[in-house]
Amino acid sequence: MISLKRNKYGISVEATGLRSRSSSKFVPNKNEPFKISRSKFNDFLTCERCFYLDRVMGIVSPSMPGWTLNETVDLLLKKEFDLCRDLQIPHRIFYKYGLDNVIPFKHKDIDKWRDSLHHGLSYKLEGTNITLSGGIDDVWFNKEDKNLIVVDYKSQSNKRPVTAEYYLAGPYRQSYKIQLEFYAFLLNKMEFNVSSIGYFYVCNANREVNSFEGRIVFNETLVPYELNTNWIEGKILDMLSILNSYDIPAGNPACENCAYARQRTRVEYN
Repeated sequence: MISLKRNKYGISVEATGLRSRSSSKFVPNKNEPFKISRSKFNDFLTCERCFYLDRVMGIVSPSMPGWTLNETVDLLLKKEFDLCRDLQIPHRIFYKYGLDNVIPFKHKDIDKWRDSLHHGLSYKLEGTNITLSGGIDDVWFNKEDKNLIVVDYKSQSNKRPVTAEYYLAGPYRQSYKIQLEFYAFLLNKMEFNVSSIGYFYVCNANREVNSFEGRIVFNETLVPYELNTNWIEGKILDMLSILNSYDIPAGNPACENCAYARQRTRVEYN
């Protein structure tokens, strides 16, 4: 798709392709504080070249449209869980999955942790100027072992029933796993005890109903996932090495952004 840059009033404005704020660009081998979000860490894992061109060179990738329906499902779920959080009682779906001992985690900073734009979970890497951050959907608390449980809400519309085996299979869900593990890593670094099992709260829109009638019916499933955060620190060190280099790294051969830029340059040059 072709994306147009617009201001806050929805009016088209010139797209420079460059970041305007100096704080959005990392300066290699300097000490200025710099934040790396969960999504940017995932960009690094996906294509080191695109990550470097963005974070160090300040080249902005084309924007994507917002997922307003998905965001609405997330918002309504958060409201629902917050009611249980205030009362410190299990959510209705916990009983279905034998999680009677689990309640939404009550913490003074829970709203900040869920604010990915301005706050999120946050941890400053020791001996560096880098702070890692990520806005989590929710955190639950196991009253028996006192561990926190990381949770991510997902909404979709798929004819196949949601099962743990099917849902987490295939390459397209790999980023979901990374997302949950990154949140668990941050909470551990923030000195919380975190359960080795996280959950995806999957809301699957039912296509089999007879009519719309102004509403969408969702089937809700909790998909457990056994977390592995051991690999993250090594990749963070690799990321720091890339950030502090003056050489643009090689791209991922499968990266479509790189392929588009390469082919367009060839055509325009010729």
